[in-house]
Amino acid sequence: MGKKKEEILPTEQSEYGEPAQFDPTFNGPIRKRGCTDIICCILFMLVILGYMVVGFVAWLYGDPRQVLYPRNSAGAYCGIGVYKDQPSVFYYNILQCAASLNVIAATLNGLQCPTTQVCVSQCPDTFWALSPAAYGPSVQPVNVFNQSLCLPNFNLANTTLSVQEIVNKELCPYFYIPTVSVLGRCLPDVKALGTIPPSFKNVPGLPTNVNITASGIMNATGDIANGFNAQEIGVKIFEDFALSWQWVIAALVIAMVVSFLFLLLMRFIAPIMVWVLIFGVLAVGAYGIYHCWWEYNSLSQSNATISSIGFTTDFQVYLQVKETWLAFLIIISVVEAILLLTLIFLRTRILIAIALIQESSKAISHMMSTLFYPMVTFVLLLVCVAYWGITALYLATSGTPVYNVVALNTTQGNCSQISGNVTCDPQTFNSTAYPGCPSARCTFTKYNNQGLWQRNLFNLQIYNVVGFLWCINFVLALGQCTLAGAFASYYWAFSKPSDIPTFPLAQAFIRTLRYHVGSLAFGALILTLVQIVRIILEYVDHKTRAAQNPCARFILCCLKCCFWCLEKFIKFLNRNAYIMIAVYGKNFCVSAKNAFLLLMRNIVRVVVLDKITDLLLFFGKLLVVGGVGVLAFFFFSGRITIPGSGFRPQMLHYYWMPIIVVVVGSYLIAHGFFSVYNMCVDTLFLCFLEDLERHDGSIQKPYFMSKNLMKILNKKNKAPKQGKEKD
Repeated sequence: MGKKKEEILPTEQSEYGEPAQFDPTFNGPIRKRGCTDIICCILFMLVILGYMVVGFVAWLYGDPRQVLYPRNSAGAYCGIGVYKDQPSVFYYNILQCAASLNVIAATLNGLQCPTTQVCVSQCPDTFWALSPAAYGPSVQPVNVFNQSLCLPNFNLANTTLSVQEIVNKELCPYFYIPTVSVLGRCLPDVKALGTIPPSFKNVPGLPTNVNITASGIMNATGDIANGFNAQEIGVKIFEDFALSWQWVIAALVIAMVVSFLFLLLMRFIAPIMVWVLIFGVLAVGAYGIYHCWWEYNSLSQSNATISSIGFTTDFQVYLQVKETWLAFLIIISVVEAILLLTLIFLRTRILIAIALIQESSKAISHMMSTLFYPMVTFVLLLVCVAYWGITALYLATSGTPVYNVVALNTTQGNCSQISGNVTCDPQTFNSTAYPGCPSARCTFTKYNNQGLWQRNLFNLQIYNVVGFLWCINFVLALGQCTLAGAFASYYWAFSKPSDIPTFPLAQAFIRTLRYHVGSLAFGALILTLVQIVRIILEYVDHKTRAAQNPCARFILCCLKCCFWCLEKFIKFLNRNAYIMIAVYGKNFCVSAKNAFLLLMRNIVRVVVLDKITDLLLFFGKLLVVGGVGVLAFFFFSGRITIPGSGFRPQMLHYYWMPIIVVVVGSYLIAHGFFSVYNMCVDTLFLCFLEDLERHDGSIQKPYFMSKNLMKILNKKNKAPKQGKEKD
């Protein structure tokens, strides 16, 4: 058994293509290469150019202030310009918003509430209403109304109108309730609505069931007004970060150091971790067998059986039956036996996986710059996300606002004659043009969708999403191909590290951008199309969920599952295709085919290596994220303190916010480091498989693999002089 060799026989593998042939001139990523997939490269460039045009035109026509700032009845923005000191919009009759539309939609989607809105510096926080005595002929309006809540162009001190006329024209509110500012809109304060003064039942103009109406407002706005006060929460979070940002950065630096040290230590502790993991799983299985036998033996005198109990939803009942534990015993024993047999028959391949993991750590130690390449990918992804978000926002706000003449109170005079189809200008509108309807107003109705640009906003948003997904996938592909080129340069250097090219990462990056943009765009496009189909399926499922029958739900579930699996497979295939592109410089289809056939010729090794690597990286991420997260929890919750730091957790409003930032940031940092390691393992694995096919260890065909790998495979180079490797 000690002399048994793992050979790859061409005759046995002919169904998956012929093995790679020996090439005496091949010693790593080829330098003489040409541009690949030029047509897809041109298409990608045209799409990017169109994407830039869409963003530019959206910037010309869009106005994000429509989303960021509320408007008053005249169409002016609250919080900027003339109303810079009045950031919130106040609704005169919030009851009409709840009764006619929906208070949430009315307040958050524009000025579609049929009542007057004005910009205010502070939302009212008390109950107030005009009493019946306030409508007397001798009452002066300046003595009963609040000037700051009236229309800006209306002066109470100089008016000749009576209180009743002011109320009819909605120049000032005749009542208001406690409100809070939510996203710049004065919404009812749910906590205060339960204590409406009894005098409100006698207020003219209010419905007799005002308490029922208030209850409806409470149900409609409770969650938002009580739990999502964006301004207040945002200020508190900002204050928390202002106090703790140094410690958050320190925790992220710790995560970076731990990730870095873990990858370096993998060179020495990888065998220990793998075998501890394997024997740990076997030990757990052995204990499970013992526990099931003990439970079965303790219930041996019981007469209860599965058939006598029948079907029940109480699982504890089945645990009192010996047949249940016998079934568990058989299942766990079979699984344990399979694991033992797998370990016995695949021990050599497990050793290969461990050796490749150690070799990956060695490769990274010779090219430390690769660990920081994810920062380049992160910046590019950040640019893509920011461009997509800004373009989507400007596209959504590219329509000009449309104002129509509406009647705020259709029961007065001839207000019923106003149909709401007449457009107007809120800056020049004069209600005297409608003498029979004192409550006529020029009110925002919608955003214009009649122009050529506006009619195609939906299509442009789809283009924005497609362009975004394609760019994201291209950036990820660029990172994978660049790292693959650098690590392949390491593997195919016969004498390491002396034969490793100078600046291998920079060379691989320039080589990829110069020759293979089209191939990367091709692979990214295939993945993007599958992701678009998945998005469409999710949209269809969301829109038709209420009308779906069990058969339709089953079909949709199967489709989503199939396309999820297809996306995973394409990501796997693309990843290996990019490695082949980085090494041989061929187009995407040929590279994907060669990578697939090479992997299929070594399918057992692929499965073993993939699972072992995934488990190691998973536990590594858990170690980094969990360790740093626990440390952040103990620090920010005050369980541990640093003397002389001056930081006290009691100063924070939400101590869990910096903890969440630390955990998410630690995961991103660990994922960046470990993604480099994973790419290194995959690249060296493909190079190792090709090394076995190309070479036989003779003087003419020496192996490029490490001495450790040759020792595991019982192979050696017969060359009289071999390159010495530095550990």
